[in-house]
Amino acid sequence: MSAPEFGQPDQAPQQVYDAHLMRRALGYLRPYRLQVLLGVLLLVAASLAGLAGPYLVKLGIDQGIVGGDGGRLLQLALLFALLQVAEFGLGYWQTLIVARLGQRFMLDLRLQLFAHVQRLPVRFFDRNPVGRLGQRFMLDLRLQLFAHVQRLPVRFFDRNPVGRLMTRLTSDVELLNEMFSSGLVAIIGDLLTLAVILGYLLALNVRLALITFALLPLLALITLYFRGRLRRNFRDVQQRVAALNAFLQEQLSGIEVVQAYGREPRTAAQFETLNRAHTRAHLDSVFNFGLFYPLVELVAVLSITLSLGVGGAWYAAGGALSLGDLAAFILYARRFFQPISDLSEKFNIMQAAMASSERIFRLLDTEPEPAVPAAVAAPSRLRGEIRFERVRFGYDPERPVLQDIDFTVAPGERIALVGPTGGGKSSLLGLLLRFYRPQAGRIRLDGIDLAALPDALLRAQVALVQQEIFLFPGSIAENIRLGNPAIDDRRLREAVAAVGALDFIERLPQGFATPLLAGGGGLSTGQKQLIAFARALAHDPALLILDEATSAVDTETEALLQRGLERLLAGRTSVVVAHRLSTVRGADRILVVQRGRIVESGRHDALLALGGLYARLHRLQYLGAAEA
Repeated sequence: MSAPEFGQPDQAPQQVYDAHLMRRALGYLRPYRLQVLLGVLLLVAASLAGLAGPYLVKLGIDQGIVGGDGGRLLQLALLFALLQVAEFGLGYWQTLIVARLGQRFMLDLRLQLFAHVQRLPVRFFDRNPVGRLGQRFMLDLRLQLFAHVQRLPVRFFDRNPVGRLMTRLTSDVELLNEMFSSGLVAIIGDLLTLAVILGYLLALNVRLALITFALLPLLALITLYFRGRLRRNFRDVQQRVAALNAFLQEQLSGIEVVQAYGREPRTAAQFETLNRAHTRAHLDSVFNFGLFYPLVELVAVLSITLSLGVGGAWYAAGGALSLGDLAAFILYARRFFQPISDLSEKFNIMQAAMASSERIFRLLDTEPEPAVPAAVAAPSRLRGEIRFERVRFGYDPERPVLQDIDFTVAPGERIALVGPTGGGKSSLLGLLLRFYRPQAGRIRLDGIDLAALPDALLRAQVALVQQEIFLFPGSIAENIRLGNPAIDDRRLREAVAAVGALDFIERLPQGFATPLLAGGGGLSTGQKQLIAFARALAHDPALLILDEATSAVDTETEALLQRGLERLLAGRTSVVVAHRLSTVRGADRILVVQRGRIVESGRHDALLALGGLYARLHRLQYLGAAEA
């Protein structure tokens, strides 16, 4: 059975317990099975220590108080106190171990999920709004999910914006952790406690036990009624949380546009609407929880009252019950309803965990790009020859964006892609970077099918500079190196100097060590563009791709970039997308792309002489610049 499409609205599970999902979730606990066993054993020991208390009370009453043996009473009192301390200590260590296991589980799952998502195609994101052992567990799970997300193809992100993925990596994993730390092991303890108490109550007096259990059908009806209500509450709350995360991510990412157009009041009103919806859903859940547990407690009190009345009457009439038996029976009966109440709560935890695991595993089941065959022989360094062979591509296969794309780029050649907006230029780059796969045709690098090139070689040999520059939190040097150990200080300075960025970097208070905020806050657009050029050139790619890379810089900065690029692009294949035609005059060849096809090809002067689309675009741009 194929995995469901991830880019779908969140749905609550159809059943509380799903054996398949549970088996997959439990698989993450296999490396920690000894800790799980220890947690269960501690839970059993703590439960048995606690259940021994009422029996000691019975002995104390019958032997110490009624029998008049003060020494025996003192002995039993000390043993009772010792068991209470043991129950506390064992319960503490059991809780600590289970909580750590829950954190470890989350770490493993999040790591896998994130690594997987990063391998998904970009289009995935277009359709979906975006103790120490315990900490290690949380880290492992998140790292595993994160690592999985990173391996997903770029088109995955076209359908799944960041907000929804953030919910998967945070709150959904937290709910799974709650199932393991507060649910699964605790359910074992509750069931064990119920079995022991049930057996002891029946051993003390079968008839009185049956009277005590007479109200259990009423408790079952109450639980069934609230189960559906609480399930709906949980679904609503989770959907509201996902909507809040998506809205915050989208609005904060576009804060400049929000402020520039004065949208703060409207955005605040939208956020208030989402918050109020979340608050209503949460209060509905609180209301049902607040009503459910008092009703469970009421049934427990009525059952104990019934037991006390009937048992007291039997004792007064000289029946089979001793005073100690009656006291122990009442204490055990009181404890009998506590695990029932706990199991009702665990039911809701299990319901939440099943829904979360369903969403997480649906993401994990989203397939990354096919692995490159190991048998493909690839050189350690590409020459940079590019060949498109009758390539057809569309984000929707039924609506092609590119058709019959056929051209060759020689090693070291400089190619420019120009044409009207929406003609397919950026789509060509996406195919060349293997962010997307063509529906027909073939792309080759140095005669090797692009789909067969190992990821490590392709990413090491191709550098991309876009119009929108992303800089990570960290120093300027770290943003240029991006963790590449081959880029030493000398190579770093040479790349920076070549693009003309050395002067402004050395004027900063800490130079190359100057820390940057996410997105490069504090730097001008031109400065960020220069750092992006230095980053690409420092990695010494065989193929350099520039996607409107100079459109955001002023004329003086562009001239500075052009001087540096002329020196560094010698002998290196480059593909440039530009709307500013003055930047492509020196290209070895210009490809004019219109409506998904290459309609003209040649050098600048030859295309002007041709009098076609390129000449018309150049004339319009020249007239516009002259009028300005």
